[in-house]
Amino acid sequence: MEKGSNGSAALEMQTSELDQPAALRKIISVSSIAAGVQFGWALQLSLLTPYVQLLGIPHKWASLIWLCGPISGMLVQPIVGYHSDRCTSRFGRRRPFIVAGAGLVTVAVFLIGYAADIGHSMGDQLDKPPRTRAIAIFALGFWILDVANNTLQGPCRAFLADLSAGNAKKTRTANAFFSFFMAVGNVLGYAAGSYKNLYKVVPFTMTKSCDLYCANLKTCFFLSITLLLLVTFMSLCYVTEKPWTPEPTADGKPSSVPFFGEIFGAFKELKRPMWMLLIVTALNWIAWFPFLLFDTDWMGREVYGGNSDATASVASKKLYNDGVRAGALGLMLNAIVLGFMSLGVEWFGRKMGGAKRLWGAVNFILAICLAMTVVVTKQAENHRRDHGGAKTGPPGNVTAGALTLFAVLGIPQAITFSIPFALASIFSTNSGAGQGLSLGVLNLAIVVPQMVVSVGGGPFDELFHGGNIPAFVLGAIAAAVSGILALTVLPSPPPDAPAFKTGAMGFH
Repeated sequence: MEKGSNGSAALEMQTSELDQPAALRKIISVSSIAAGVQFGWALQLSLLTPYVQLLGIPHKWASLIWLCGPISGMLVQPIVGYHSDRCTSRFGRRRPFIVAGAGLVTVAVFLIGYAADIGHSMGDQLDKPPRTRAIAIFALGFWILDVANNTLQGPCRAFLADLSAGNAKKTRTANAFFSFFMAVGNVLGYAAGSYKNLYKVVPFTMTKSCDLYCANLKTCFFLSITLLLLVTFMSLCYVTEKPWTPEPTADGKPSSVPFFGEIFGAFKELKRPMWMLLIVTALNWIAWFPFLLFDTDWMGREVYGGNSDATASVASKKLYNDGVRAGALGLMLNAIVLGFMSLGVEWFGRKMGGAKRLWGAVNFILAICLAMTVVVTKQAENHRRDHGGAKTGPPGNVTAGALTLFAVLGIPQAITFSIPFALASIFSTNSGAGQGLSLGVLNLAIVVPQMVVSVGGGPFDELFHGGNIPAFVLGAIAAAVSGILALTVLPSPPPDAPAFKTGAMGFH
């Protein structure tokens, strides 16, 4: 592994040879790509779980469609990170991968948006669910979309780390702006998803096989790809990279090591702080994923009392769709809070006495909010029971309580989107790997929990007679454990680490 270690050192040396960090305007420009990526991701989270159920997939199996995300993330992001660390293109190390990711997103959006139309043209019967051909086209597009998002997001974060040139202040600023633009993308995506007449902007989206909900979904994705291509083109034209040249070894040849040797070497050389970061991150995402995957389904099913099954009544489907739109509104409120909180992470960190204290505290907020979904659900059920199975949705106070939970969850989400990635970028200085590969390793702590939730979420809920509450309760427990570990086990940054000389994330 000595040869591989020399190669990793060369990667870090060449990155650090950017004598000064890039100008703030360039960091903001690259960060803005997150708005385009997150617009599409917000649509995935808010609209696609209900959509696959409308195509005929039962609720207990709907979570399996999300398996493609963590599998592609586990494979794609470390591989893309590894090769982007070593890319010798004349356009730079990161930019070619960002362009490739944007192109793949375009293909994926077309397949997802036109899945129902293509499936019908291939023989799907609209009145005989499940629509297997549409589901297959949708799954293919969904898989490509997740591959594309991983191809985009990893190099974007690594590009920001390169532009920061190892400067702690620039590193935290870059991650704060990336998180802020993620919030902007969320606001746009959830706002688009909550507006039921958006399809009128592009009226040809509604067809015989694509109803109002499907047409709105299609229109939303068209808007998201337009934004992504626009910000990507503007950013990459404005911010350029110098081509990377590998450092020759003693024998005069460029150092090289196979991918798996490099990633195993990265794990082998990880220090205890990075291992603790991975553990806390994994538990944190076990808490997040049940709600992220099923938040709008929870609003439509448990809070509004609707049903998305293909055999459900028209009135029940309408209630469900009303709940999904209300959930999209809640996610928009969540994104607004997330945006403001992202800009205040440094200030809150100082007030809390450090990054790990802040992360630990907000994990308890996450645990409380997930536990409160039980209270909101019981209030909604009591209202329906007392009013003979009301078909008009929950009362105002129940809806307000649910939307408040969405909004408050923006606080811990802002921390989740910034602190772990900033710490991983800083720890990578001592990890024996480049920025791209190190962020890919951190991504494994995110995608493995998503795989667990995707495989076990539906069957686990079915054990408790269906619904989303059992998984939310399990998430609350994981959030509490994550908070405890962040406060007690996660080490404080070493004072002699270069990027921590002024305090990681600006905290002392």
